[in-house]
Amino acid sequence: MTEPRRSTAPIDFYFDFSSPYGYFAAEKIDALAERFGRTVLWHPFLLGVTFKVTGLAPLPSIPLKGAYSMHDIERSARYFGLPFKQPSTFPIPTQHAARAFLWINDRSPQKARAFGLAAYRAYFVNDVNISDLGAVLDIAAGQGIDRDELSAVLSGTEIKARLAAEVDLGLSRGVFGSPFIIVDGEAFWGADRLPQVERWLAEGGF
Repeated sequence: MTEPRRSTAPIDFYFDFSSPYGYFAAEKIDALAERFGRTVLWHPFLLGVTFKVTGLAPLPSIPLKGAYSMHDIERSARYFGLPFKQPSTFPIPTQHAARAFLWINDRSPQKARAFGLAAYRAYFVNDVNISDLGAVLDIAAGQGIDRDELSAVLSGTEIKARLAAEVDLGLSRGVFGSPFIIVDGEAFWGADRLPQVERWLAEGGF
């Protein structure tokens, strides 16, 4: 029997720093891709924009579903074997962290991922409010990024336009949640879809 032809194209990973499910996927996606000879392109995204497009709302504000989701988030953290502490402020705006990620990623994708994971852990493990610009700069500095240079960049208009364009591109590709993973044109929404992503990578589709 002929083996399925497997692609080596990069995987697109869209995430919002306020998304606990995005945090879970961020901790797993690179190792999963590497097992199948794939790389991952990380794309910061803003769920607030999608809420305006879809008419949806943040999970905590939705009756019944909100309470379930808070329980499911903690259960999912245990399932993935990841540390988690419900932030005292949730959800939060994440433009500063997303813009910082984009700028760092242009210079070093490796440093950007380290920053991204550090930001996620700061928020969902150590309850650091990463909507605060100072907190974002501190996290970046901890990853070897020049704090003053990044601060100057984040105060400018260019990086703001850059993030807006990145979000618009995601919307044009059908992205509406976090995490949102695109493999060979096939979209998967949610950290609970990682097993399906794994099977897709293993079998070349199903």
